[in-house]
Amino acid sequence: MLQGWRWYGPDDPVSLGDIRQAGATDIVSALHQVPIGEAWTRKAVEERKAIIENGPPGRNPLTWSVVESIPIPDDVKRLGARATGSIEAWIASLEAVAAAGIKVICYNFMPVVDWCRTDLEWDLPNGARALRFDQDRFAAFELHILERPEARLDYSPDAQARARQAYERMSRDDIDDLVMAIASALPGSTTEPMTIPQFRDRLDHYREITPGLLRRHLVEFLQRVAPVAEQLGVTLTLHPDDPPRPLFGLPRVASTADDYQALFDAVPSRANGICLCTGSLGVRADNDLPAMAERFGPRIAFAHLRATKRESDGSFFEADHLDGDVDMIAVLKVLLAENARRSPADRIVFRPDHGHRMLDDLAATKRTNPGYTAIGRLRGLAELRGAMRAIVHG
Repeated sequence: MLQGWRWYGPDDPVSLGDIRQAGATDIVSALHQVPIGEAWTRKAVEERKAIIENGPPGRNPLTWSVVESIPIPDDVKRLGARATGSIEAWIASLEAVAAAGIKVICYNFMPVVDWCRTDLEWDLPNGARALRFDQDRFAAFELHILERPEARLDYSPDAQARARQAYERMSRDDIDDLVMAIASALPGSTTEPMTIPQFRDRLDHYREITPGLLRRHLVEFLQRVAPVAEQLGVTLTLHPDDPPRPLFGLPRVASTADDYQALFDAVPSRANGICLCTGSLGVRADNDLPAMAERFGPRIAFAHLRATKRESDGSFFEADHLDGDVDMIAVLKVLLAENARRSPADRIVFRPDHGHRMLDDLAATKRTNPGYTAIGRLRGLAELRGAMRAIVHG
């Protein structure tokens, strides 16, 4: 499999030189500077490709192999096929990417908020820091900061009492940090930063959107874009919901094996694929990741190999890459077998994800993106690489 690394562009504190030293060969990147809904130009894509691939003489080459992500505008999620302008702009971006020879595009279909965490610097017992989703802090945000009117229907009296206690323990700075983490769009997010009033307004726009309607809109989007992608030789890989359960009363449609199967049945195009994110899907105890990797193997062009550790109340945190709730070794065995059946031009790209902040990256003066530090991901990639080497030679 191809060893990938997410890179946020020239302003990323992790340089392309750092990535070479980590041993990765394939870059996962996007034009984050382009506003959501605006078409990417071939010129802009080629400029980014040149930065990545035209490295210093004598250095290991890097290849831009995966685009993550071309954001899907909000109106596509709310209106489906009726959002013609946004879909046409997305197709123009797809065509610009394909013209540059990039054959995998990762995207998600999460409404209003993208990947969601409550803590970006949660202390681990070893002194490193991790991303975390704390259920009580999330409930405190919903009930006492966002004040979503229907939220109380989603929580038991006991859960509401714990949320009240969590909220009362928060300082003003704690509240600001929580709002920033949830509403201000984390790095790599494909949704826009929001103030609390904007957040409430955006939720109101989804009041009539049911899970069935959101899934229909996703199918309508894929029915329009998948034939174009297939013609261009591009695979579209849908990232799972993160976390894979409803948030803020919003529906989620990419959280389980059944969700993905429904999409593949509705749009059987070979361009319709999955980004197998073991961390996101692993938050649900009912998701059997080795079985999903086996079931959807031919549709996996891209994988996020990370691990989450579940807690009894619905909280979870980013664990070491091999030590979460998912049997990573079993997943790797399936992926390696699938990859071995493919031609060299069709190999699976994987990347480490949501590494811990540790060692020199803990320095107060060090600028880092939450979950995307150099050293934490270096450790994760090394662990995955070593596990794969052992499996192949076992």
